[in-house]
Amino acid sequence: MSDSASGVRRLGRLTLRTCARGLVIAVLSVVPGIPLFVASILSLPLLAVGIGIIPVPMSLLAVRRRAGQQRRLALEWSRVSIATPYRPRPHEVSNGLIGRLQRCKWLLTDPATWRDLLWILVDMPVGVALGALPAFGIVAGVVGLLSGVWLNPGHLKQLPLFLGLLLVGVFGGPRVLKAHAQFSAVLLAPTRKELDAQVGRLNESRSQAVDASAAELRRIERDLHDGAQARLVSLGMSIGLAEQVLRDDPDLALKLLAEARESSGQALTDLRHLVRGIHPPVLAERGLEGAIRALALTLPLPVDLRIELPGRPPAPVESAAYFAVAEILANVVKHSAARSAWVQLEYSQARLIAIIGDDGAGGAVPRIGGGLRGIERRLAAFDGVIAVTSPVGGPTVVTMELPCELSLART
Repeated sequence: MSDSASGVRRLGRLTLRTCARGLVIAVLSVVPGIPLFVASILSLPLLAVGIGIIPVPMSLLAVRRRAGQQRRLALEWSRVSIATPYRPRPHEVSNGLIGRLQRCKWLLTDPATWRDLLWILVDMPVGVALGALPAFGIVAGVVGLLSGVWLNPGHLKQLPLFLGLLLVGVFGGPRVLKAHAQFSAVLLAPTRKELDAQVGRLNESRSQAVDASAAELRRIERDLHDGAQARLVSLGMSIGLAEQVLRDDPDLALKLLAEARESSGQALTDLRHLVRGIHPPVLAERGLEGAIRALALTLPLPVDLRIELPGRPPAPVESAAYFAVAEILANVVKHSAARSAWVQLEYSQARLIAIIGDDGAGGAVPRIGGGLRGIERRLAAFDGVIAVTSPVGGPTVVTMELPCELSLART
């Protein structure tokens, strides 16, 4: 008896949860859907007169966020995974008029943008109908059974209809929500061509990651060969000579042992520097914010820091961001003749954003084999992008974005 009562309670909780989720889907299909669609359509003609470069990206990006919300709901509520089909943001996107024009071009030339708009339009009736169906079936079934059959026994012919509505609401609700998720996947999922393009980008990113790893291994090997290994060889030679002259010339042996001790200390220092270059201990202990603050204290020019991170990125992303910022600040010290610099770190829309600027001479250009190209390869392994704005005469502003999920946000 208790098992059946427990099963009824579980079924009741599941039904209520399904009805609530369906009503959320119905409301989201209308409340943000209609304003977003109208704003997007009305802003497009404004591009012809030049003022549309502001509302078009705002409205289309809002449509993308709404589509992304539906992808999350489909996965969480119906276990329907809908991949993201959008083209990556181009590297040259920056602030200002040119940046807004490039952003408009990036959005308007992406076929996924137009499928998002079509989904917003079609989802208004479909989302309302499918979302409200479970709650409507339960309410109509219960009300019909009470008013139409129980209070009026002569209307028994309507019993199958009301029972059917009640069963659809109770047992068919999850399937109805899954049907809505599968309908959304038809328009929101990437096409075959887009999947092939994503695979191509992933292969290129993997190749860049392999090249960056190989270059890093060569650097470590070179540092070991030229630094600690040479000092250890010298240490062994000094100890060997000390053994040979120990009986004949103890003073010389002591001098050689003192040199060996000094070489061992220098070798240990080289190894510590090498380890810090692989993964600084301060990064593991204090996170990205603490590591960048410690880095700024070592520079010979003032660095203004504005860091707002509600959590910690994954360790690989954190390491890539740290070394990218460190490389850019090193370039500022070496080449820019700047008197001050600034670093801004923030997290917005599932992206870690780092902006580094200085008041130097400007003229920084990514060159093949240069440090900025190396940073670009390092970030590409995580689908990150870098944009450099550096007119002659300055200032130089480098913007980096890395998609990631912070630890606290994930919790």
